[in-house]
Order: sequence, then structure tokens, then C-alpha cells
Amino acid sequence: MTGLSRRGVFGSAALAVSLFAASIVSQAHADTYKWITFKPQGAGDAQSISTQWFVDEFKKRTDGKHEIEVFWGGSVAKTREIPESLAAGVGDFGDIVTPYFPDKFPLNNAVGFFIPQPKSTIEISAMMEEWHKKYPQFGQELESQNLKAIGYRPLESYGLLCTSAVRSAADLKGKRIRTYGFAYPALVEALGATPVSIATSEAYEALERNILDCTPIGPALAHGWKYDEVAKYYIEIPLGASFGHLIAMNLDSYNGMDEETRAVVDQLGKDYSKAYADELDKTIAMVRAGWPEKGVEVIQFPKEELTAVISDERIQNVRKEWIDRAKAAGVPADEIVSELSF
Repeated sequence: MTGLSRRGVFGSAALAVSLFAASIVSQAHADTYKWITFKPQGAGDAQSISTQWFVDEFKKRTDGKHEIEVFWGGSVAKTREIPESLAAGVGDFGDIVTPYFPDKFPLNNAVGFFIPQPKSTIEISAMMEEWHKKYPQFGQELESQNLKAIGYRPLESYGLLCTSAVRSAADLKGKRIRTYGFAYPALVEALGATPVSIATSEAYEALERNILDCTPIGPALAHGWKYDEVAKYYIEIPLGASFGHLIAMNLDSYNGMDEETRAVVDQLGKDYSKAYADELDKTIAMVRAGWPEKGVEVIQFPKEELTAVISDERIQNVRKEWIDRAKAAGVPADEIVSELSF
């Protein structure tokens, strides 16, 4: 064997060793992140579909270097356990149902204090993203609990699903309407109806047995929970999109990512809003198209009869509670209030 041949063999061997070592290093830096959620994988709704979209895009945009494993259906943490579990590092990503924690995340629950309001799902997403950019207090509220918001998932625009026709505010007098949080009970009382606190999972039976007359909900959720089997009147009363979920990360996990991977996550969080809203719109269109066959009547409610009660003291007191908290945190609340006004 000539010297040149030996050098060629040794050079090839060295290259092979180098490539193998590089592969080992690459594998060592590959990460599988955990996403904890209450949503069942087979739900087939906008949330489950867009969650899978995020997971697939993350792997694709990191060239397969990193991936996310989703622990579906509350298998790791139930809905009300997710914030603490995520903060403790049980998961890296997770879905936080913000309205369930008004005291834990008061700033990030802003929209929930301003019902009714005129904004759509995609508009609320954009507003939340902008508030987090403009007002550091929104992010600091989460960071104090070792959490980081990377995306926003507002629910659909809500109306009322009722067991009898409601064509005006007069028809709401005395109705028993499911409520939760702070703003809905105040609004229902201002409209002359009776607020009733009933869990989402129990509302189907309550509507069926006439314990409830109405529930605030959107078409996609009404169909998903099968409420439209027992309540056949959907009232187009402009309650606005509810702010539903933060897509959050464990702050240590986020900070522990390399700069390139963090940039992927940041961009995915922005892109997610449209992917989710598109899926939601598809579902809503499908549900509405099927309602005539199911015997569901859609009724337009006079918008002016809704907006006329916003000045009611009960509604204003709820809004003032958030305004006072925001001002105490140094947030210019008046700017946000104006964005949520009709």
C-alpha cells in the first residue's frame, strides 16, 4: 500500500469517526418536550387539530432535531392542575384555561371581565399578543409563577343556546341562564334573568330537564357538548369571543432552549392563532350548515338591547375590579378598556 493510499484510508477513517462523533453530539442535543393537556386526542375539534399542527410544525421547523410528545386527556394533569404542574416542570408546554384562575392571572383574564365585547377570536388573539408586547406586566404575571405565554387560544364568539325562542330582552326576563366567572352573572342579572352556576359537563342534563333555559356558548362548543340535541334555539346575541386558553411553557424550559429553537417557538406561537382560527371557522360553518336538519333555529337578537345594559352598575363594578387591579400593576387600563368597547 502506498503512502498516499494509507493517507486516504486513514483520512476516510478519520472522517467517519468525525461524522459519527458529530452524530452523537447532535443526538445528545436533541430534545423531546412534553405537552400536557386536558383535551382528548380524538376530540377532532379545533383545539386538538391545531395542537397536533403545532407539534408537527415544531418537528418540521427544527429539522427533526426536536419534537414534542403530547400527553392527552388529562393523563398527566387535569385542567385545574396544569398551571402548577407546568410551573413545577412536569411538562414543558401546556394549555391553561385562563378564566378558571381569575385570581392567579388577573391581567391575563382581562377579556373575561368585559363581557359583552365586540371582538372576534382572531382579533382577541392579536390583542393579547399586542398587550404582551406593550405591557410587560402581562408577562411578568406569568413569569412570577415560572410560566411563559407563547400563544393564545380565544374561544369562539358566543351567543345563547336556549330551550325556547328569545327574540328580545323582554323574552329573557326570568330565564335561568348558566353563568361562570364574574362578568356573566352581572350581565344576566342586568338583563333581568337569573344566573345559575352549573358545570359544563352538567349543562346538557340541566337543559334537558329544564333546570336551565339558556347557556352562553358558541356553535362549535354547542355541537361538541351535544347541547344542540336538547336546546333548539341559538340566539345571535353579540357577547364576543371569550378569552379561553394560554398556550404556556415552563419558563425554565423556554429559557433552556438554544436561540434558534426559541425563535421557532416564538414564531409558531404567532402562526398558531391563524391555524386555530381557521380550524374553528371550518367547524362553525359545518355546525351551522347542519342545524336546519337538526331543527335548530337561529334568531337575531337586537344588538342595541344588549349594549343598553352595559352601563348597569353591576356590570360596571365587575369592570372596575379589573381596571383597579390593572392600574395598581401600572398598566394603562383605559387603553385596553377602549379596545373592548362597542
